[in-house]
Amino acid sequence: MSFLKRGNPMSVFLPNGSTVSIAASYDAPIIFTAITNASEAVVSSAGHDLEAGDLVEVTSGWARLNNRVVRVKTATADSFVLESVNTLHAARFIAGAGGGSVRKILAWVPISQVTESSKSGGEQQNVTYSFLEEDDEHQIPTSKSALSFTLTMADDPSLPHKNVLLEADDDKLPRAVRVNLASGGVIAYNAFASFDNVPSLTKNNIMAVTAVFAVVAKFIRYAA
Repeated sequence: MSFLKRGNPMSVFLPNGSTVSIAASYDAPIIFTAITNASEAVVSSAGHDLEAGDLVEVTSGWARLNNRVVRVKTATADSFVLESVNTLHAARFIAGAGGGSVRKILAWVPISQVTESSKSGGEQQNVTYSFLEEDDEHQIPTSKSALSFTLTMADDPSLPHKNVLLEADDDKLPRAVRVNLASGGVIAYNAFASFDNVPSLTKNNIMAVTAVFAVVAKFIRYAA
């Protein structure tokens, strides 16, 4: 008789070897006429040219979908499926109100020579209350604080990411950011980029520049 407990094994991963890219160009918007309430939303768009695996930026009347960067799971001539986009909750995703468009990301530029990555925000916020007749306080979760992350890069003005980051800093338009994890999988963000291209000058340390990405919509992580 065996007394070993069986279950799913746990794993830990290192970020070493992961890569980051930023969107350099987009295709023209593709209008969609309908989107379903489903465990993975199906979008109707006659004559679109999207293929499975494409990453797209979504503009939608559904606030919980608007501005997200998602991956096309499957595609037919007149429809495509948004991978891992669950729109079943009818109160959050009101039927008939999710119309909009998608933009396919055509080109990515790697953000290379990253020496450090840090994250801020994303913490759960709460409202605290207490009734007159009570001695104790209670909390109800509300929203989460705004999320941003910072990349520190070894300074090299000849690298292609410099011009893309400078343009994003100047035009104040969101850009898709893709993280390819060394352990497998992809994280897709949509964020405003602020680029400080004045290098640090600290003795005995490499010269470095920083880019801050203010995330504008909930990210999606794909397994592969």
